[in-house]
Amino acid sequence: GGSARRGAHGGAVTVGGTPWTLPCADPAALGHREEAAHREPRYHIRKKDLGQIHQAASAGDVAKVEQILSLKKKVLDARDRKKRTALHLACANGHPEVVTVLVDRKCKLNVPDSEKRTALIKAVQCLEEECATILLEHGANPNHSDVYGNTALHYAVYGDTPSIAAKLLSHGANKEAINKDHLTPLLLAVSGTKEEMVEFLIQKNADINAVDKMNRTALMLAEHHNSPSILHLLEEGMDVFSEDISGRTVKDYGTTSGFNTIHHQISEYKEE
Repeated sequence: GGSARRGAHGGAVTVGGTPWTLPCADPAALGHREEAAHREPRYHIRKKDLGQIHQAASAGDVAKVEQILSLKKKVLDARDRKKRTALHLACANGHPEVVTVLVDRKCKLNVPDSEKRTALIKAVQCLEEECATILLEHGANPNHSDVYGNTALHYAVYGDTPSIAAKLLSHGANKEAINKDHLTPLLLAVSGTKEEMVEFLIQKNADINAVDKMNRTALMLAEHHNSPSILHLLEEGMDVFSEDISGRTVKDYGTTSGFNTIHHQISEYKEE
């Protein structure tokens, strides 16, 4: 749960039975249709797309940013060809000094880029915790959702960063926010087998009986992904009798996956 910054959290996970690779805090497989579009969370930078203020912010050139703003105040919230502001680019590239200059000049905090992502979402997606903290402390909206319905908290889950998630929640982030695949942050954490995030969200009283678009609970997803440690975290408040849209129960998921550690727990639960 330590402070996060510019990491490369690689690894393969499975969401809904579809394998995908996670390079950094990439949310590619909220549904596999997004995978190709988001393999790299940082912006693809082409000089021809940027104005002067965007170039300076992207490079972290504080002096240049201040010089440009002293001459052209109107460019503070100017958008480049990809609808990004200087704030977006400073956050995505981890330049908190530039972020501070921009917010002190009263820039707009919640401008969406071409993917409907705010600067806060980009900061969290790219694991730039210091930038995210500055934005939150200046009133950035933690519940804005992007083109895929993801909030900053969803991205904190993909980045496996409880420290960022804690800051988002302390500033009013909705822990039950649902993206376009009907996944709450907790369901997302279970699907990605991110044990630390699952434990954190349970401690924050996230709804463990929430269901995805297939009517699968966190317990079913944990069983499906063969996650004994996550099953253990979920067992206290589990609903073992719920069914998905196909009428399958948690026990059926265990039988399908060949993973049966929870069946003894179910038997004990029924006896009680």
